[in-house]
Amino acid sequence: MRSLSSKLVLAFLLTSLVGAVLAAVFVRQLVSVQFDAFVVGQQREFFINRVNDYYAARGSLIDINQWVLERTERHAPDLPDGGLPHPSRFALLFGLADPQGRVLIATKPYQVGELLPANILAAGTPITNNGTLIGVVITPDIKTIRDPDEERYLASTDAALGMAAGITALIALVLGILLARLITSPLRELSAATRRIAAGELGHQVRVRSRDELGQLATQFNQMSADLARAIQLRHQMTADIAHDLRTPLTVLSGYLESLRDQILKPTPERFATLYAEVQILQRLVDDLHTLSLADAGELTLQRHPCPPAQILAHVAETYRHAAEQAGITISDTVASNLPEVVVDDERLCRALGNLVSNAIRHTPAGGQIELRAEQDGDHLLLQVCDNGEGIPTEHLPNIFERLYRADQARQQAGGSGLGLAIVRSIIEAHGGTLGVESAPGAGSRFWVRLPITPASIPQRKD
Repeated sequence: MRSLSSKLVLAFLLTSLVGAVLAAVFVRQLVSVQFDAFVVGQQREFFINRVNDYYAARGSLIDINQWVLERTERHAPDLPDGGLPHPSRFALLFGLADPQGRVLIATKPYQVGELLPANILAAGTPITNNGTLIGVVITPDIKTIRDPDEERYLASTDAALGMAAGITALIALVLGILLARLITSPLRELSAATRRIAAGELGHQVRVRSRDELGQLATQFNQMSADLARAIQLRHQMTADIAHDLRTPLTVLSGYLESLRDQILKPTPERFATLYAEVQILQRLVDDLHTLSLADAGELTLQRHPCPPAQILAHVAETYRHAAEQAGITISDTVASNLPEVVVDDERLCRALGNLVSNAIRHTPAGGQIELRAEQDGDHLLLQVCDNGEGIPTEHLPNIFERLYRADQARQQAGGSGLGLAIVRSIIEAHGGTLGVESAPGAGSRFWVRLPITPASIPQRKD
């Protein structure tokens, strides 16, 4: 029994059987107790009435044992005065003792004439006549009181309970099969979908049938499938983009070197500068890939130490001021007063902010402005890079920090590896910070970074 359906059916069946058996035992016990109490009460009342009739007719209970014996063995006539109508059957069931406890009618284990113990006498049922105690009834074991008809009634009750348990088990089996199919149907779909994904059909979705745990599982599976398909697509795109980014400088290097080798071109400082620039492009691309690989492995080292935010922003602004001026863009930095020092790896943080500034320069037209801001936000430092450039379409904002993602694919030739913003995210998250972007087409962009100020709020990283 390896299938989940079989296990569920067995579980339903066993649970129902156990419940039915327990219910049957409980009902049987309750019926038996109540029925026995009814039988005892009825027969004891009948016995007491006969004893009272005998006492009324005779004035005493002398020889009552012999009278009972005669009516047990045969149908006896009524007493001469007609005071005692006889039953069709009068079995020796109950015992009888006089008020002093001497046995008048025997019942196991007491014999006629034997004196009853005080506790047995106290547990008996008193018989009174006109307020006078004339005897005490001793109730025997209940099994000696039942007649065959009563036993047959209890046996029929047992049979009915057994039949009910069997019907319950059958219903449980049918319901178990239906419920097992209902429960396992989404699981079978998930299993089939998993096999299809394993076979290469990425992005396959399953129907979400409910809002319970199985529905949540199906929703999460669909999300995982979509994310996996997107990750594979991004991997393919990343491979193609990296190949493209490598091909351009390598083509330039190869062409220049072949021409220099064949003496078609003369080696001049300008040509060597061009070759060096292309090598630098390759070096930056390799460095970017190396940084991301370290971040993925959790091995991005951070050399943290206290650093004034004003110093960080001033360094970044000065580093990119020349490039901004060449593009006709004004760059400035604004730092709030009395900012505390922040414990960071200033070199990597400057690189992250530099990537944001470099991105802003590429997407801001001549005459535009780029502003770097720093202010305190509770127990965090808020750093911002704002520009009044072309902005980013809303549909691209969720993916802007993905590797090799370009909101404008036409700009692929304009420079940049497409890894800059992904590196920004890796560095900021390594510091225990968060980042985001607000932008709209034609309204510019605002990239923000929140970093914890106190060292205690910085997660431990592998250094």
